[in-house]
Amino acid sequence: QLQLVESGGGFVQPGGSLRLSCEASGPHFGLYAIGWFRQVPGKEREGLACLSSGGDENYLESVKGRFTISRNSVKNTMYLQMNDLNPEDTGIYYCAATWVGYACVYGDIQHWGQGIQVTVSS
Repeated sequence: QLQLVESGGGFVQPGGSLRLSCEASGPHFGLYAIGWFRQVPGKEREGLACLSSGGDENYLESVKGRFTISRNSVKNTMYLQMNDLNPEDTGIYYCAATWVGYACVYGDIQHWGQGIQVTVSS
C-alpha cells in the first residue's frame, strides 16, 4: 500500500512560484505512474500533470509551460514546480499514483494524497 503526503502549499501572489512535494511511503514508488490533480469548489478534480514510470510527461493545456512534474525515486518524492501562477490556479492540489492506467485520469488513480491548499491572490 502506497501512502502519499503533500507539502509546500500556501499563499502566493500572481506571477509567483511554488513547489509542491509529495513524499511516498511504500515499495516500488519508482514503478508507479504519478500525477497531480487540482480541485476547486463545484468542479471535478482535474488532472494537471502526469508522469509515467517510463518518463513520459503530459500536461493539461492551461498549465503547459508553467508547471513541471518530476520524481526523485531515491527520496521517494514527487514534485510539482509551478511558475507564473495566476488566481485561476487556486485550489486544493492532490498528488496521486497508480500501478496501472494513466495518472492523469481520475478513475485510474489508486492512491491519493490528503490534498494541500494553494491560493494565488494579490
